[in-house]
Amino acid sequence: MKILTFGEIMLRLRAPGHERFFQSNMMEATFGGGEANVAVSLANYGMDAAFFTVLPDNDMGSHCINELRRFGVDTKKIQRGAGRMGIYFLENGANQLPSKVIYDRAYSAISLAKPGDVDWEKVFEGVDWFHITGITPAISESAMELSLESVKEAKKRNITVSCDLNYRKNLWKYGKEASEVMRELAKYVDVAIANEEDVQKSLEITVDVDVESGELDREKYRALGNKVLETYPNMKCIAITLRESHSADWNGWAACLNDGKDFYVSKKYEIRDIIDRVGGGDSFAGGLIYGLNHYEDKQSALEFAVAASCLKHSIIGDFNRVGVSDVTKLMGGDGTGRVQR
Repeated sequence: MKILTFGEIMLRLRAPGHERFFQSNMMEATFGGGEANVAVSLANYGMDAAFFTVLPDNDMGSHCINELRRFGVDTKKIQRGAGRMGIYFLENGANQLPSKVIYDRAYSAISLAKPGDVDWEKVFEGVDWFHITGITPAISESAMELSLESVKEAKKRNITVSCDLNYRKNLWKYGKEASEVMRELAKYVDVAIANEEDVQKSLEITVDVDVESGELDREKYRALGNKVLETYPNMKCIAITLRESHSADWNGWAACLNDGKDFYVSKKYEIRDIIDRVGGGDSFAGGLIYGLNHYEDKQSALEFAVAASCLKHSIIGDFNRVGVSDVTKLMGGDGTGRVQR
């Protein structure tokens, strides 16, 4: 099975450790972005994963491609074009001080790309599964048009489409509301991934769920999933993640999955002493795609996704540097962190 992810990958500049911006005269430089993070996860699980984007035709774009290749991601479909590489700055929080992300991605190469710039016949050649997020259509009007074009072209070819709704209020600045775009894009999605806020803000679908409490009321989350699936009969299932934030260092983490017939709830992990939570949702998406394609039952697929994401919280960087055996060990109950000899 060939899986293609599509979106923006950025240069990530992180203040060392838990220091604040410019507390140190150094910044750690890596690459990251929602859809690229998913591709890396899938490649780490041994799947045939490709990433498509538009990168600037300069050394920074080349270094980025080489980094993806290092993880086994197929980069042959990546286009080079005008514009720059987007940047995001990260300050890791601790205790009651939250993490902070600052975006500098205006005029990035992918944000300047527009319908007609992409040969979808070539991009989708040999592809069985296509993954996108709600971030790409948020970055610019042309990227929004390209995102809608991509899912329509995928469905023309009977390719399975998954979408992480990924609502980012600070990105929607070109005149359209997230719901105006995402409600249209969702018509072409087979597998939806979201948290409760994503569903409410991107699809304008609500039930009486307290997004601040982090408490998993099964019947309310079942009802939320049911409303989404009733609104979008094309969807085969929706997975909803639940993060309970006690502090920047300690989160509870679980998820549920609704396929319109059955409702599945994962075990809950208490993640203490978080190293880096950025990319946690992407690692869930990558784990779910792997799980749905390797397990016969959806409960196991969901448990794989939640365990994979749990492990990501202990890894610095956007990418989830774990393999299948790491995830299945945690699924099996081995969460002690003891040295493996």
